[in-house]
Amino acid sequence: MQYRDDTETLALCARYHDALYRGDAELLGSLFHEKALYAATTDGDIRFWSMDHYLPIVAHRPSPASRGEAPDGRVIAITFAGPNAALAQVQSSIGERFFTDFLSLVKVEDTWLIAAKVFDYVTRPAD
Repeated sequence: MQYRDDTETLALCARYHDALYRGDAELLGSLFHEKALYAATTDGDIRFWSMDHYLPIVAHRPSPASRGEAPDGRVIAITFAGPNAALAQVQSSIGERFFTDFLSLVKVEDTWLIAAKVFDYVTRPAD
């Protein structure tokens, strides 16, 4: 059976990209489940953080918008496991870093939330 909720999941991904682009930790936090997990596999290391650790980092770093960067967030794919579970693959950049994020999504009380963010990035060479 195929499950689709493209309108809501795409809207969640758009808000996610907007929050990262503007450095809006409050908006970003509202998109994650209260027990969400952040996992980064960068630099050959694996880091697991809570949202309480991650969101202040977003709030205090210069945002792409404040640095005059163009917004470039995009959704590569969304796969539904059922009516309340999906996986979104999204991409965006901050400075010279180009990120690919896998967002595990869950639908809780008719609202899609991010349950886990797992990502890595590559550093683009200087022009």
